[in-house]
Amino acid sequence: MNKTILKKYAKLIVNMGVNLQKGQQAIVTANVDQRELVEYIVEACYKRGASFVRVDWQDPELVKIGSNYADQNILNTVPAWEEEKLKQRLNDMPCMIYIESDDPDALKGSNVDALNEARRMRYPIIKKYRDQMDNKYQWVIVAAPSVKWAKTVFPGERANRAVDKLWQAILKCARMGDGSDRSAMECDPIRNWEEHNQNFNERSAWLNAQKFDRLIYKSSNGTDFTVGLNHNVKWEGGSEVSLQGITFNPNMPTEEIFTTPMRGRADGLLVSSKPLSYQGQLIEDFSIRFENGRAVEVKAKKGQKLLEEMIKMDEGACYLGEVALVPKNSPINESGILFYTTLFDENAACHVALGAGFSNLLEGYENMSQEETFEAGINQSMIHVDFMIGNDDMSITGVKDDGTQVPVFVNGTWAN
Repeated sequence: MNKTILKKYAKLIVNMGVNLQKGQQAIVTANVDQRELVEYIVEACYKRGASFVRVDWQDPELVKIGSNYADQNILNTVPAWEEEKLKQRLNDMPCMIYIESDDPDALKGSNVDALNEARRMRYPIIKKYRDQMDNKYQWVIVAAPSVKWAKTVFPGERANRAVDKLWQAILKCARMGDGSDRSAMECDPIRNWEEHNQNFNERSAWLNAQKFDRLIYKSSNGTDFTVGLNHNVKWEGGSEVSLQGITFNPNMPTEEIFTTPMRGRADGLLVSSKPLSYQGQLIEDFSIRFENGRAVEVKAKKGQKLLEEMIKMDEGACYLGEVALVPKNSPINESGILFYTTLFDENAACHVALGAGFSNLLEGYENMSQEETFEAGINQSMIHVDFMIGNDDMSITGVKDDGTQVPVFVNGTWAN
């Protein structure tokens, strides 16, 4: 990839993604194959005024090896040095930049039971720090191609060509032109994102004004589902505002407008429309049936055990934490590319998420404890897993308290 374009992408991530403020620290989390982009992001952070930038390197292959050979008791433990890092993060409140580049099936062959047990055992300790940081800092998830990911998306191409094509798709979806080098060089991505956020604001305002009690989903693939909403929870899309009053864009790309449903109000069948990459493994051709808010039955042609384990991760894992609306004419869907990663595929179709809800969408959340937001209907869980349900003929109907029905989606896109 052209270095000038990479530097422009890095600047977009730092300036429009996390909107790093002068004097703030930043932490960049990336796989070891993304050294060049990380270098440019670190440089962009310092040019923006960062006081310090730390890089946390990762490698999914090492995670897989550890799951198969490491002592389970040690895997289950949060060592003192790691807890000290969490304490320091809480004290510094840095911007967080995550670069997604994993092979969608990177952890195939790992010991799933060991990884799940470790996650459950470590979660209570990590959660207390995350709760204290929640909504107080800026973060962003972005993407960069690895060879294995690119070959999964474009299996018929040589490695270099597959990586180039995936780069073009990523930059186009991130609103850096039409995918060509020339367009990326000439475009103004900051302005593109400002216009994109304005469109989100207008659509969210309409949804918030409707005050729907519930949404009804129907599709020819078998989806027949009703989810209850919460009048005290808003719809949102695009940029967010931290409790420090700083506007940032947490997902680049994004095409969704989303809300957190009322915990315990979900009934019917949801049928997936795209594969799901979860914990480095693929789940395909699956469905989930809900009763009284809970996922009570799951079926999958591939990844059945993984799906069953997912909804048992903790008490809240079987409840919904998000419903999101994405029209079929989103740029990501129109690209015709199946990216095999949630960051992109969730923005190609309407989706929902199992697990944790978004407390920051609840009116007055800044003055509430975690327990109080839970009592107000916001689900809590150690997981938040999005899966896609939208397709070309999906209809979504909003129902108000008095029974009035308003079309929201018709044939996979906005009704108005």
